Amino acid sequence: MIPRNLLFLFSDQHSANVMGCAGDEFAVTPNLDRLASRGVRMNNAYCPSPICTPSRMSMLTGRYPSDQQCWTNDDVLPSGCPTWLHSLGAAGIETGLVGRMHSIGPDQLRGYAWREIGEHSPNFPGVAWHDMGPLRGTNEPTPESLISCGAGQSAYELKDHDTTEAALKALDKIARNRERFAMTVGFMLPHAPYVASKKWVDYFMQKLQPPEIPAKTSNNSWINWWRKNRGIEEVPERNSRLARAAYWGLVAVLDEMIGKILNKLDELGLSEDTLVVYASDHGDHLGERGLWWKHTFYDESAKVPMILAHSSLSKGIREEVVSLIDLASTMTEAMGGESLPDSKGRSFWPLVTKGKQKWENIAFSEYCTDSVPSWTGGRAVQQRMLRVDNWKLHYYHGDHLQLFDLLNDPKELNNLADMP
Repeated sequence: MIPRNLLFLFSDQHSANVMGCAGDEFAVTPNLDRLASRGVRMNNAYCPSPICTPSRMSMLTGRYPSDQQCWTNDDVLPSGCPTWLHSLGAAGIETGLVGRMHSIGPDQLRGYAWREIGEHSPNFPGVAWHDMGPLRGTNEPTPESLISCGAGQSAYELKDHDTTEAALKALDKIARNRERFAMTVGFMLPHAPYVASKKWVDYFMQKLQPPEIPAKTSNNSWINWWRKNRGIEEVPERNSRLARAAYWGLVAVLDEMIGKILNKLDELGLSEDTLVVYASDHGDHLGERGLWWKHTFYDESAKVPMILAHSSLSKGIREEVVSLIDLASTMTEAMGGESLPDSKGRSFWPLVTKGKQKWENIAFSEYCTDSVPSWTGGRAVQQRMLRVDNWKLHYYHGDHLQLFDLLNDPKELNNLADMP
């Protein structure tokens, strides 16, 4: 059964575990939880890169960053690279985007036929960013992120409120036109700044536990250097608690926005015919291992939440290893579009509908940066991750490997790389 419509909800920096349906007893995510109860949650989904732009552009094209020379947040994806939106448009489906995409360069559509609510930041490298006032620097991997944290409100949250309202109006218009649609709603939350309303910060300050995985010196010199260079070796306990409370609060706010959109689908009678997909571009460490933000291949950073809901799906949790590039192929097949040329993505649509499909459990991710952004500390890196079945390899060019057996060591604490 091919769904008539697609609603793709795509957030930014949502740790895969911070959802009630993923086992987090403190997360307030009733809407994501009900979405998961209606469909399939992919428990081992990974990003193609643990930073925004390369992960997002790979999700659009089904190609890895190294396939299309889009490595960093300042790289421009060539407009000659087709996206799954081009495929759906060619199939006669009206494609639209509301909110966040994080495409760099003149192409701000990437195959979407229409777009509302632009970016939060410049679309071209080298252009001065907007002034975030008292929260200046808190959206980047800087010490300010863990100093100016706690109760408050950022421009990112306000932008998402605008995005939500625009999405509701767009659905009203779509319902009147009665055409097949594929609409993406791009959220900023729960990306840092780690700032949320006092209501949520107070609530989670009472509920949340400290990070489970302690900070300790790694045999990997880059991890040690990164913590020192980013000024997070010694984060005061209260700051850590405030930042974590705000993050869980931002997830709750995001969930409320998603709930409004899902309710609108119900109100308009579109739910039955619409495949709803939720995912994020990468995760966030949230203090685990003494790390914050993303940028690494530990599961806190490289894993992403992924939920698909439709009446044709076999409901439950799937443990197969998948990637955002596979999600691109899956949504394309689900909507009856043609496969993209040169795509490395593999559709798992038969897996989540019929429940049976030959599947190779493999995911690949890349983190390769130049030294241009100030937050890199002036250090360019070439790092890659490979997960095959329960094995996970972190490769750091010129540094120690990390190899983990996730079956017996799901928290990636015991590095086996030096064992014969």
